[in-house]
Amino acid sequence: MELFGSRFHFLCFVSLFLLISAVFPVSSIGINYGQIANNLPTPENVIPLVKSIGATKVKLYDADPKVLKAFANTGVEFIIGLGNEYLSGMKDPAKARDWVKTNVQAYLPATKITCIFVGNEVLTFNDTSLSGCLLPAMEGVHTALVSLGLDKQVTVTTAHSLAILETSYPPSAGAFRKDLVNCITPILNFHAKTGSPFLINAYPYFAYKDSPKQVPLDFVLFQPNQGIVDPASNLHYDNMLFAQIDAVYSALASLGYKKLFIHISETGWPSKGDENEAGATPENAKKYNGNLIKLITSKKGTPMRPNCDLNIYVFALFNENMKPGPTSERNYGLFKPDGSPAYSIGFSTTTATGNSTVALPSPPAAPESSSSPSSSTGYLSISSATMERYSSNGIVGTLILVLLILINLVVVVVV
Repeated sequence: MELFGSRFHFLCFVSLFLLISAVFPVSSIGINYGQIANNLPTPENVIPLVKSIGATKVKLYDADPKVLKAFANTGVEFIIGLGNEYLSGMKDPAKARDWVKTNVQAYLPATKITCIFVGNEVLTFNDTSLSGCLLPAMEGVHTALVSLGLDKQVTVTTAHSLAILETSYPPSAGAFRKDLVNCITPILNFHAKTGSPFLINAYPYFAYKDSPKQVPLDFVLFQPNQGIVDPASNLHYDNMLFAQIDAVYSALASLGYKKLFIHISETGWPSKGDENEAGATPENAKKYNGNLIKLITSKKGTPMRPNCDLNIYVFALFNENMKPGPTSERNYGLFKPDGSPAYSIGFSTTTATGNSTVALPSPPAAPESSSSPSSSTGYLSISSATMERYSSNGIVGTLILVLLILINLVVVVVV
């Protein structure tokens, strides 16, 4: 009886979300599908949840055969992961070829695998033996794809944290850490030659959590705010994520790689946290992810790349109860394990005379002002590199950004 009730609960919420997506289709959304939990629904039951939020792209942290088989013939695109612990083995051409045959070729073309990310945030683990294996592993996997005739449909990349940046503010001055330049440059050359995207995990939440009294909440939640102006480019930024993305574009350009495309492989906001995790609430998670999804579907680019579609993977599909670390780590999901929403992401439903209508709230309006606007290692804990991400020059960039926001507010008040 209890099992029936749980399943009925799950199916009810799936039906509701499918109704929402049918009336108000959403496109181009990516979602991270993590599985560090012992209570998640089967992959077959995950498919309607993915489609209910309009996600057309899924990022896995491994190459789980159950998931890849379940999503066959659904049209959903997959990025699959090769964990940090496997990097050294991919230098062996035979092992790389076997891995690709087993984890990629076996599921094509029914399952639409389009990309493999080799390692997660490797360069910011400060492990030279691991980082030294990264490019050879990427090259090994790519060579295997070429040998199997799959390189035109499957690209190879790796995911980085923002801690690879030495300077992040202003966005036009974005630059990579000097100690990583010699390591990153050949990786960028690999991207340029193979046409693969540059992946970044970006979490404005960490900036707010570490300095809640200095970082304006509206600025990180895509809410109406005065924003800041980059003094060098004169570009206006009304949210931190766009400033972070453009800082990475600037860093790439500074090394001569202006044409590379950036995909945000992770970004999200926790709905629950410990006492010292400021801002981890359902209300803030709803605003962050709801506003983010509206931005993605609006086809709006960043100030520096206004004509480039946003390629963003929201973190994450589920709350994962077995993830280590602070409470927030287990509460990034859009859904609870039973398939019910962890919080509303902005959809609202009203039913009248048997007809259901669904609407999204209007995008936040700019404030009126008389002045011009001024299972793999590395995934277990997404805040594992938090200290690095916002220490040293990273925190300086954040403080400068906050200072400019405050200056703009003062100017508005004086005027």
